[in-house]
Amino acid sequence: MRVLLIGANGYLGRFVADRLLADPAVQLTALGRGDDADVRFDLASGSPGALTRFLDAVHPGVVINCAGATRGGARELTRHNTVAVATVCEALRRSGCGARLVQIGCGAEYGPSQPGSSTAEDAVPRPGGPYGVSKLAATELVLGSGLDAVVLRVFSPAGPGTPAGSPLGRLAEAMRRAMQSGDGELKLTGLGAQRDFVDVRDVARAVHAASLSAAQGVINIGSGRAVRLRDAAAVLARVAGYGGALHELDGPPGPLRPSIGHPRADSDHMSHTAHATHPGHGAPAAYPYPDGCGSWQQADVRTARDRLGWRPRINLEESLGDIWMEAACRI
Repeated sequence: MRVLLIGANGYLGRFVADRLLADPAVQLTALGRGDDADVRFDLASGSPGALTRFLDAVHPGVVINCAGATRGGARELTRHNTVAVATVCEALRRSGCGARLVQIGCGAEYGPSQPGSSTAEDAVPRPGGPYGVSKLAATELVLGSGLDAVVLRVFSPAGPGTPAGSPLGRLAEAMRRAMQSGDGELKLTGLGAQRDFVDVRDVARAVHAASLSAAQGVINIGSGRAVRLRDAAAVLARVAGYGGALHELDGPPGPLRPSIGHPRADSDHMSHTAHATHPGHGAPAAYPYPDGCGSWQQADVRTARDRLGWRPRINLEESLGDIWMEAACRI
């Protein structure tokens, strides 16, 4: 099977590439903007005609699109997340290759959901920010294209390679600095948001499964369990061996304790940001949660189980351990 992978150098794309390269039946071609791509092409500025000519030459059976932007203004997000997907769809329609399209969507397309609920694929999307809007528009383009296509709505990816600017990445960096400077107390704020974290290696398995399946439409990819960010912070401290005290300035009184388990549906903390500071380091810096999904998000992942034969395998503690190992290497 010849696979064209777009965005192979991105956070998710790297793990998808590794997964595909481990399959001896796959012949992989990487297309992207970087010098190390097999073929250099910028979806946001390149023409559908140029991409069509490449598709006709390579003749892939599957095209996987992991490219996109998570940060930036509305114009930049639209260009990289929506216009780029329009280019892919139009090129595939013009091409004679007949390739299947696997598009990587995101849980932010749904927007805020009711605390305690699990969001299924038939939920009405109401994205809470320009990122979710740009990704939802891309999904609608794919679904309306008439192509053999599936959209995987990935919830909150975690694990190795987690960007330092993400909430979990910033927590790890704050803890690294506290340990490096010998601070015995780490003060945190805004950890009330609850998210469905899924390991990037499990996401790669889902993409591989989707490329081999006949499933179409939208399929959620998540753990099926919401975890409060403050609980993730406490587990991260244990994994890191941080012996200091963790205090959440705007949360319930007392130190943070590891309690990642069953989802909790209380909605008393609506903050979308996480801040960290330690003694002598001045005011806390803002750590925005960029997805516009409010206080709670949890995926219903039964469709992935039924149509892809996929279940998450890697628990959040292992993902956090990998995030910490990368942060610790910067000490």
